[in-house]
Amino acid sequence: MSERETYDELAGVLDLFGALTREELRRALVELAYKQGRETDETALSAAVEDAVAEYYLVECAGEAIDGGGDADATFLTVGPVAFPTLPPNAEDLPHILDVERRTVDRETLGEQVHERLLGDAARAVAAEDGERVDHLLDVSYDLEAWAPVDVADARTRLDEALQDKSAERQ
Repeated sequence: MSERETYDELAGVLDLFGALTREELRRALVELAYKQGRETDETALSAAVEDAVAEYYLVECAGEAIDGGGDADATFLTVGPVAFPTLPPNAEDLPHILDVERRTVDRETLGEQVHERLLGDAARAVAAEDGERVDHLLDVSYDLEAWAPVDVADARTRLDEALQDKSAERQ
């Protein structure tokens, strides 16, 4: 299974609930592994979640972006702008097993939170002259605008300029 498929399946689990805390997601993944007859490698699961967050398949959101069932002080994970949520085998019963109410994410509030993160990630990628990361973040900027009502032209301009500068250096 490719990383993208793994990340999309993580997004699929989150999509069942709207948003979960990291602990709730861990419990869901442990239950899913049990239902699939597999051993749980919690270290690998944790690493996959962190990587999916880093690549914008999943995003962290403050409790203020959660309507219903959300603790305002908690941090949640939800489906990110680049994900194509895919339900993994045997996942359909997870909402009943975990007994977690479905949460609704305020896409506008979340979009602003993700935009702020994108600006920081863009600045770090440009400063590090990491062309591959800059290119990925440029793709994320387009996905983010389609995913949430947010204008990310400022981040995209910074990323475009960095790619143009890199291209000019190679010539």
